[in-house]
Amino acid sequence: MNRRAAVTATLRRWTAAGWRAWRSSLQLRIGAITMLVAGVVVVVVSVVLFNQIKNQLLDVKREAAIDQAQSGVAYAQSQVSGIATGDAASVRTTLARTVRELQSRNGEAGNFDTVLVYRTGDQARSAGSQLTLYRNLPPELVAAVDSGTQVWQYATVPEGAVRDVPTLLIGAPVPIDGPGGEQVDLYYAFPLDQEQQTLSLVRSTVAISGIALTLFVVGIGVLVTRLVVGPVRRAAQGAQRLAEGRLEERLTVSGTDDLARLATSFNAMADSLQKQITQLEALSQLQQRFTSDVSHELRTPLTTVQMAAEVLHESRGDFDPALARSAELLYAEVNRFEALLSDLLEISRYDAGAALLEAEPTDLGPLLRRVAGDLTSLADRHGCELQVRTPDRPVIADVDARRVQRVLRNLVGNAIEHGAGHPVELTLAANRTAAAVTVRDHGIGLDSEEAQHVFDRFWRADPARVRTVGGSGLGLSISLEDARLHGGWLQVWGQPGQGAQFRLTLPLTVGAELTGSPLPLRPVVVRRVRSPR
Repeated sequence: MNRRAAVTATLRRWTAAGWRAWRSSLQLRIGAITMLVAGVVVVVVSVVLFNQIKNQLLDVKREAAIDQAQSGVAYAQSQVSGIATGDAASVRTTLARTVRELQSRNGEAGNFDTVLVYRTGDQARSAGSQLTLYRNLPPELVAAVDSGTQVWQYATVPEGAVRDVPTLLIGAPVPIDGPGGEQVDLYYAFPLDQEQQTLSLVRSTVAISGIALTLFVVGIGVLVTRLVVGPVRRAAQGAQRLAEGRLEERLTVSGTDDLARLATSFNAMADSLQKQITQLEALSQLQQRFTSDVSHELRTPLTTVQMAAEVLHESRGDFDPALARSAELLYAEVNRFEALLSDLLEISRYDAGAALLEAEPTDLGPLLRRVAGDLTSLADRHGCELQVRTPDRPVIADVDARRVQRVLRNLVGNAIEHGAGHPVELTLAANRTAAAVTVRDHGIGLDSEEAQHVFDRFWRADPARVRTVGGSGLGLSISLEDARLHGGWLQVWGQPGQGAQFRLTLPLTVGAELTGSPLPLRPVVVRRVRSPR
């Protein structure tokens, strides 16, 4: 049983390896298809050619044998026409002499044996060059000759006790002048062993020639395919290296044919891509530097404006209602501007590759509960409840607590804003290699197109919608970068009218590779929550 399982496993591995080679190698597919087509054509042509040679060879043999048999009938008629029917010895002598004379008459049909049969009533006397030939004649052939018809037939006749020989048999009645009831039949047996050897030689020659021709055609097909596939394969490898960032990759151009034009076009494309990517990198660096410089330059005047706004906000009780409201609006917008400026500085650090991870062992349970506690007042204002579920055992992970807390604040705040007053569920779970937090709301939800853009900078599902939380529009983008900095995932699921769920998955140790998440991205049970009346 174990041996059978091992053989089955080996066959499966070979089958899988062959299927992978078939799918990945154009040269292999073309060679196999060429061999199949060429093999079918060669087999058909070989069969037709062999049958034509066989039929032609047998037709020539048969025509020569029939001519010789007709000549033998005429000679036998001259010898037996005056046979003494009552004298058995005379009959045997005449038959034997006639057979010997017929055997000595060579013809174009080659070697042969003869049988001469004298019938009178129910008795039959025969004489032949081979003793057992008459007994081995096919009954249908003998019956046809007895009826007065000259016939021929291919049959297998035993040659002694050694072997059977394919034979052309010809039988004909010999006209005689005598009393009624007498009949003389002449049979010729032409062995076809020489023709069989000739056909075997022809068959072997045709088979060897067909195999050689098939291999030759396959070799030509593989060679031509290699001449075409080789440059294409080099172009594919060059494109792969170009995609990996090696912008200096170029193909060697030789000749002026189509493949040379392909290499020239590839090199022109690579030059254009390198030029455009270099320009985009320079523009990106300029934009990053501009954002960073502007953000830093705005920090000082913003601090001054913020201090002035705080003074006005604290003194708003001394103003008339219109000025007091203006002071409140100024204070709120300055704070929002300060948050936007901080987010711009943070995103510029990610763009410049200057963000650093300050990881240390952190219990994620208290961290999640602390974020929920900080946002309780915001949830109360929106009329929703924060439901926190954490495991009984501590979930310790090497993370940057400040960045993880910022991600969770963004996710929970986003869920509160879009939750339409329904409960927001916060769930923490862990396995041996990863920890995950899901934030689930039952609000307006997301469709598949919106889910693809939810992490884009400054993107809104509804541009006319006013941000009640006062975010900068960069929160989810920064959260995604924070997750990537940890080597983790930040993913989203949503359906219109059924809410959305964000999942943050982080490795428990720095540098570990994630292979899965402890929590599903799609909620196990999707239920529609009725809007409060």
